[in-house]
Amino acid sequence: MTDSDKVSKGYKAAKSDGLSRIELDTSSGSNISHDAHNHDSKVCEQLQNRENQWWQARQCLIDLKERQVFWFGDNSMMMWLLWQLVSYVIVALLLMLANKVLSFPLSLKQYLAVFALQTVVFIIAIVFKGNLARFLQNRICRAELKREQSLNEMLILAADSVFPNVHRQAPISLQSIYENNHCQIRLVSLYTLLNSEVRAGKLVLQQQTQADVLPLELAEDKLNEVASKVVYRSALSQSSIS
Repeated sequence: MTDSDKVSKGYKAAKSDGLSRIELDTSSGSNISHDAHNHDSKVCEQLQNRENQWWQARQCLIDLKERQVFWFGDNSMMMWLLWQLVSYVIVALLLMLANKVLSFPLSLKQYLAVFALQTVVFIIAIVFKGNLARFLQNRICRAELKREQSLNEMLILAADSVFPNVHRQAPISLQSIYENNHCQIRLVSLYTLLNSEVRAGKLVLQQQTQADVLPLELAEDKLNEVASKVVYRSALSQSSIS
């Protein structure tokens, strides 16, 4: 074998080895990119689930607090008496209807017995009013805990998906963040998450909005109007962001 043949064989072997390494590097890069995409998809799916849980917990908490104010608020005794009178009227109408339509006659003693039973139930409810109030308060506490847990989980997931992009692209408006939001969470949810970064001193909000003092259900309409004017600047150094 001549020297030129040896050189040619060595060149072909090196070329083949180089191509193999390039293919391995390309395959490895493709796998990493695929894994990163899968990770982002899972994080976004979890973030959407936690957002739904957070809104459900908020709505449950609002309903329970409205019930607490209605039945156990400062003027609750008046409401209890009013509803007891309403129940007397409703039961009387039902008994009269049954008497006419179903030909189910009742004597005066039977009417009085029904109203007496209603009164006994009412008195028992009044006696155990404190226990009912404590039971409702326990449900409110559980709903508040569920809401806080869901929000904390949203913040953890957002720190892995939403916040890094915001810091890299800052200064950036809320509207741009929402449009680039591949997790597709609601604008007011996004605003709430970003406000946590503002309170932590990691983001700077250049313009305050009236949405801060509104309930979240009403704040969304206001945010839609001013989202392009709400601009965030990053307070982190570029080295810490990267």
